[in-house]
Parts: sequence; C-alpha cells; structure tokens
Amino acid sequence: MPSLDAVFTELRSIMAPYAAQMDAKKDDASELYVDTRFVQKNKKPLFFGAVQMKKAYVSFHLMPVYAKPELLEGLSPALKQRMQGKSCFNFAEVDKPLFKELAALTKAGFASYQEQGFV
Repeated sequence: MPSLDAVFTELRSIMAPYAAQMDAKKDDASELYVDTRFVQKNKKPLFFGAVQMKKAYVSFHLMPVYAKPELLEGLSPALKQRMQGKSCFNFAEVDKPLFKELAALTKAGFASYQEQGFV
C-alpha cells in the first residue's frame, strides 16, 4: 500500500490557502481543520473543511457542498465515486486530475461562503 503522506500533503495544499484566510483549529502532520470566523446561532464557528489522515485513506471534508449541494452539479463521476456522505471525499493514493477538480470545487465552495457572508 502506498504511503498516505503524499496524499495528505497534496490534499493539504488544496485546503491550506483557505486556512490562512480563516481559522485553522488544528494544523499538524495528520490533520488540517478549518473553521470560518462566522459564529452560528449555537455560538460555534461555522466549519469550512478539513484534511484528515486515517488508517487506510485521507479524508477531505468540504462543508460548503453540504450547505449548498448545487456546487456538486457537474462533478465528474470519478470524483463523485470518492464521496463518502454528503461532504467528504476519501483518497488512498494521489490522483492529480481529481485533486485539480477538488481544488476547483474548494474554490467554488469558498466563493459560496463569501457570497453568503460566512467569510
């Protein structure tokens, strides 16, 4: 089984620019967890996304697609196949074309949060 470190590094590089503009709650060798600075009615910050190293794969969570599912329209079948639940994508190996598509989706998700006043 290939090392997940390269997968984590690639996925982290997609999330990191947004973490710099928001609030990285955790940023270490196995996780990058990003909240917005927008505080919800429950007094907690709104979650943006995370990259998490698991035992057999790396998870990429992107909450804007949960809040606005239309962001997923036009998603390639290959990337859709990587989805676990409504806002999580799992990868066990580096896949440059899918990572490029995921980067574009993350950018669209950030723009959506901006439009809604969350960022």
